[in-house]
Amino acid sequence: MNIKVPWTSNKSKRLFLEIMLNFSIVLLMIMMNMLFFTLLDLSSSDVEDVLSIEDIKSILRWIVVSLVISFMIISINTMTYLISNWISIATEMSEQKLKTAELKQASAEAELHALKLQLDPHFIFNNLSVLSELILEDQQIGFEYSENFAKVYRFLLLNSKKNIITLDEEINFLNAYIFLITHRIGSGVHFTIKINEHSKYMYIPSLTLQLLIENAIKHNKTSRKEPLNINISNPEVGLIIVENTLSPIENTKNISTGIGLNNIISRYKLLGKKVPEVIKDKLTFKVSIQLIEYDKENSNS
Repeated sequence: MNIKVPWTSNKSKRLFLEIMLNFSIVLLMIMMNMLFFTLLDLSSSDVEDVLSIEDIKSILRWIVVSLVISFMIISINTMTYLISNWISIATEMSEQKLKTAELKQASAEAELHALKLQLDPHFIFNNLSVLSELILEDQQIGFEYSENFAKVYRFLLLNSKKNIITLDEEINFLNAYIFLITHRIGSGVHFTIKINEHSKYMYIPSLTLQLLIENAIKHNKTSRKEPLNINISNPEVGLIIVENTLSPIENTKNISTGIGLNNIISRYKLLGKKVPEVIKDKLTFKVSIQLIEYDKENSNS
């Protein structure tokens, strides 16, 4: 009955059906009981004795008492179900509120990271320094650099508050971000991006790939002799793998931002999705990320 006629859909119909079914089952059991004892009595007693007035009164009393007990059972069962359901709903609402608050906190941390990136004097100074050098060397490349610099800032301003964005949007932002890194670091870092067209319109928490790239650069050496290789691949629809070679910087204590991977894992948990899988060995650091199917409630767009 909980499946066919749940309390939430039609309370009156559910209550009526529950009472009728309970009473019907009780009456059926009484009738079967009466039939059983009647058959036993027929073999030893007269038919008139079986249907005496006293017997009829006793049977009626029995039926009434049975129905009253049945009604009490229905009431207890119904009240138990309603109380249990109320407790369950209250608990779910509390958990949902907590989950929403935690998700807002995680999103706020990502937004704070984006804001820090926008206002970070080193980030601005480094890019402006590179821009001025490129303009002197090659005006066309300098123009392209300024265009990508503007794209990065535009993305951060427009998308840092969103919980999730399409992979296509993230990749477009990433291309601009990588353009800046490539011209700033030079041949010390190599990027490879291979994304399946069918996956581009699935969703990913904003800044996920940028955070992983930033962590890889901050924690590893980037030199011509030992270039840092970062590969972003899409081996199957709905799965992104970010992999980088390992050549750790000796002292990374003051380099870590404290956000990065932990923030990404936290946001996936709060969205109720499979958390990224981290695989690390002596040579590589790999993060496997599950893309998210469209969800209007989580898209925040």
